[in-house]
This record gives sequence, C-alpha cells and structure tokens, in this order.
Amino acid sequence: MLPQVLVPRPNLDTRSVEQLRPPDAEAAVKENLYAGVSAGQVTAGYRSAKYTPEEWFTNNHATLNQAATHRDNAQRVQRASKALYTQTDNATLRTQAEGTKHLGERLQDIYFWKSELERHIERLLAETDLLLAQKRRLEKALDATEIPFAIATDNLTCRERRFGPDLVQDQVEEELLKEVELIRSIQALLKKTLDQVVNQIRLNREAKQTLEHDWSDKHQAYNLDDQCGRYSNRSRDTQHYSSSAKVHDQLCDSSAWVGFTQTNLALAEREEMASGALRALCERVLQETAEDLRAQCAMVEEAFSRRTQDLNQARNQLELQLTQVLEEIGAQERNICSLQQAVYDKEAPLRVAQSRLYCRAQRPNMEHCRDQPQISLLDEVEQISGSVQALQGQLAEARASLAQLEDSRLLLQKDIGCKTHSLLIDREKCMRHRTHYPNVLTLSGY
Repeated sequence: MLPQVLVPRPNLDTRSVEQLRPPDAEAAVKENLYAGVSAGQVTAGYRSAKYTPEEWFTNNHATLNQAATHRDNAQRVQRASKALYTQTDNATLRTQAEGTKHLGERLQDIYFWKSELERHIERLLAETDLLLAQKRRLEKALDATEIPFAIATDNLTCRERRFGPDLVQDQVEEELLKEVELIRSIQALLKKTLDQVVNQIRLNREAKQTLEHDWSDKHQAYNLDDQCGRYSNRSRDTQHYSSSAKVHDQLCDSSAWVGFTQTNLALAEREEMASGALRALCERVLQETAEDLRAQCAMVEEAFSRRTQDLNQARNQLELQLTQVLEEIGAQERNICSLQQAVYDKEAPLRVAQSRLYCRAQRPNMEHCRDQPQISLLDEVEQISGSVQALQGQLAEARASLAQLEDSRLLLQKDIGCKTHSLLIDREKCMRHRTHYPNVLTLSGY
C-alpha cells in the first residue's frame, strides 16, 4: 500500500507553466484569456489563481510520478548498496583472512629457516672453537720442536769438539743430521698446517657472519610479520599509507628468498665439512710428527748407545794394550840394561886378550912367532869383538824397540784420552742433554 503523498501547492511561475504547456494549447489559452473581456474586468479583483484545474492536476500528477520514480531509484540504490557492501565486506574479510593465513604460513617458513640458521650458526661456532683448540695445539707443538732442534744442533756442535781419529762421521752424526732435517721439515709442515687452520677459521667466521646477518634479517622480518599478523580491524595503531603498495615492485620472489638462505646454508655446510677434514688432518699431522720425532730420537739414542759401547770397548782394549806395552817397556829396559852389562862385561876379557897380544908382540926375533897361544889369543880377541859387536847390535835393536814401545805408549795414551774425551762428549753431554727431549704428548701440542 502506497503512502499518501502530500504535495504542497507550489508557487508556480508563469514562465515555467508556459514551458510545460504544449504548443497547441497556447491558442486556447490566449482565447480563454481574451474571451469575455468585459466579464473579466468586472471580476478582476476576485481571481485567486493563474492556473486552471487541468494544469493543477497535470502538475500534481507529474510531481507524484517524479517522487515515485525517485523513491524507486532510491530503493534500487539501497538494494545495490546493501548487496555491494555485503559483498565487499565478505570479500574484505576473506582477503584479510587469507592475508592473515599467508602471514601465519610465512611466519612458519621464517621460523623454520631461522631455526636452521641458528643450528648451523651453533655448529659453525662449535667447529670454530674446535679449530681454535687445534690451532693452539699446533702452536704448542711448533714451539715444542725448538727443544729437539736445540738438542740436536747442540749435540752436533759438541761432537765437533772431538779430535784425532774420533772426529769421524759415524752413525750417530748421520742420525743427528737426519733428526735436524726431520725437525725442519716437521716445522715447515706444522707452519703450513697452522696457516691452513687460520685461513679456515677466517672462512668459518665469514660464513657464520653471513648466517648471522641472514638470521638477523629473518628475526626482524619475523617480528614485523608477527606484528602484521596481530593487526585487526579493532587495532588502534593502524593508519592509512597511500603509497605502501608502490614500494614492493622491485622485490625478489619466494624462490629467490629460499634460494638465498639455502645458498648460505650450503656454504656453511661446506665450511663445516672442510673444517672437520682439516681438524682430522691436524690430528693426524700432530700424531705422526710426534711419533716420527720420538722414533728418530730413539734411533739417535740407540746410535749413541752403540757408539759409547764401541768407544768404551775400544778404550778398554787400548788400556789393556797400554798395560801390555808398559810391561814390554819395562822388560825391554831391563833387557837393555842386561845387554849393556854384557857389553861392559866383555871389556875386561877383551882388554886381557888385547894386552896379551900386545905383550907377546914385544917378543924378540924368532920368538915372535905364530904359535898356538898366539892363534888362540887372536881367536879370543876376534870372538870377544864379535860378541861385543853382536851385543851392541842387539842393544841398538832393543833401544829401537824401546823407542817404538814408547811411541806406542804415547799413541795409546793419546788415543785413550781421545776415547775418554769422546765418551765424555757422547755420554756425559749429549746423552744427558737428550734426557730433556719432550715426550709424545708435548710434541702433540698438549
């Protein structure tokens, strides 16, 4: 049921009426206006309107039609508006819910990759700490090699003070030279390994710093997305940002974002593997170098032991020989004394025989003949002279033998002193100095 439409009487203008009036009605209006002029003059003071009833109905009908049209249009607009805001509300709530859902999923992704970054950061930190421990062991092992090097070079320097026939390049010297060369090569290897460890520590820290930067960005992004996820239509800290949608045109996509983190994680895993392999190499190098040094030290000490045994045995033999030579010298000196006494003892018989011959040479004339006493005396003088000559020859030979024995005594005493000096160097200086040789644990860097 349509409500009543109350239309007040309009203050109509003649011009508007004329505009609404059809063209064929102008003549009739004019005719009505001018018909009965005389009557109109009489009733001129009583006319209250300028329009006819037909005009009034026409105008009223037009107003009603216009109002009904406007009302229908308003109802249509209201229905469309209601449908539109219902649709937009649903769409807005749906898109907002999807956005919140996507933010939640994004938070889960960020949390997952952030956790992965944290795990790899902790592993890199632990690996770097282990490498630092290996670095300290390498430095200690490198410092520990200075003691064996000083001991070996001191042994070589001390053994250069040997003299005489003992200044020989024996097995001890060869082993000492091998030990010096081995220590130099081990020092070079430890320095090279130490440089590799320092470089790997730098790479680990760079990879850790890269992961920390990525983790920091993801932590900040997580907090921002978490804050965005907590925004609602009732939040009071939201406001309009008209240009916020225009700053996201040059951003990377999700695959590039994941690929960036995966690349960083792959780099960290590669450095972790390299660090682990380097730690194993360091452990093997430290163990093998320590064992090689101790093995060479044992060989040197064994060579020293054999050499000291040889020197001691040689000195004992020389001392025994010197004792025998001294005994022979005493015997030869007694022999020389006996020979000298024997030569002296032949002087009286020789004087007697020569005196007899001299006296008998004084015989006169025919008495000076070669008789049997003369022949006997001549044989006696010749025999005694031969004996003296033989004794003097033997005395000269004995004296020569005594001189040789004295030379042998001096040589033996000198050689015994040389052997004693060599034993003092090898046993008292070198071998006692080698008691300060570091053990395997010290050479391993502990």
